[in-house]
Amino acid sequence: MKKRPERQESRSPKKAPAAPRRDKPQRVPEQRSAPPAARHKSEQPAPRAEAAEARPLIARTGDLPRERVPVILESSGAGDFHLIDSGAGLKLEQYGPYRIVRPEAQALWQPSLPAHVWEKVDAVFTGDTDEDGMGRWRFPKVALGETWPVSLLGVDLLGRFTAFRHVGVFPEQIVHWDWMKTQVERAGRPLKVLNLFGYTGVASLVAAAAGAEVTHVDASKKAIGWARENQALSRLERAPIRWICEDAMKFIQREERRGSRYDIILADPPKFGRGPNGEVFHLFEQLPSMLDICREILSPKAVGMVLTAYSIRASFYSIHELMRETMRGAGGIVESGELVIREAGTDGQTPARALSTSLFSRWVNE
Repeated sequence: MKKRPERQESRSPKKAPAAPRRDKPQRVPEQRSAPPAARHKSEQPAPRAEAAEARPLIARTGDLPRERVPVILESSGAGDFHLIDSGAGLKLEQYGPYRIVRPEAQALWQPSLPAHVWEKVDAVFTGDTDEDGMGRWRFPKVALGETWPVSLLGVDLLGRFTAFRHVGVFPEQIVHWDWMKTQVERAGRPLKVLNLFGYTGVASLVAAAAGAEVTHVDASKKAIGWARENQALSRLERAPIRWICEDAMKFIQREERRGSRYDIILADPPKFGRGPNGEVFHLFEQLPSMLDICREILSPKAVGMVLTAYSIRASFYSIHELMRETMRGAGGIVESGELVIREAGTDGQTPARALSTSLFSRWVNE
């Protein structure tokens, strides 16, 4: 049920600072410069606005999992993406053949590279810089088409200029995708992966390409359509992926009743979102229940569960302790902290400052 830009459902304590804003409208906008996927407030869901029916939380017993905090998971880019520079509330990125500029509230410093580098770009997002605000793209050199090819971790996808400044991929997640890819390849058996709030399907395709059986859930029909385009582009049409357009909470509740089990669960919920039938998702209200149900649908030999959170006023310790309580008695370790992207310069090989993007908590069955 979340809507990530159009991603409809489908980075300390002190005074609970705001978690880095993931340059994405809480997964729901239906970005209009790019039809297939804007997520979070778009798609005018049906008038009904009801949350999935809650069930009591399960009283967990046993020892808390070991913990590792704080953990900073860093990406310096992958495939056709890298962060070139950042500063003055902006970020300069390379996506395949295009160099683009987008707003970035976490970039409080000044750019390192000279102005002429920032001026020689292919696309600049202008307009409302609020997470849910709409804007438009300006093309300084020549008018560009709506989509273009990008490759990440061996998966091909379509980048897209959307009206909510997103381009169809959240590169800070590369570290989680790479971890998942490694787990699937090392397992020695087909792992079952559940990707909740899956957006345009990059994580699902990475998992499937590595040999996993994947269930991808997102409340946005447009995001699902975009994901299927990416599947075809990656030549993974025969890969075992179930594409489910549904409210995430309703889906996992049904999976719990059915006794379905998964080896890896990825959950990337929005701060607020709506499902395809107007179901309402509020992160702070429903996250405990969501994780509780996810714990129940983990397989006996589960490998891990990953949670990321964007645009919230909270410390990573909040989701860290929630994850530990949820996994009480399951053993393993919970590691939590922030996801960051390291600037890599114009050549993609020159490490510089780290840009914080989101909070995360990950349980690993070590």
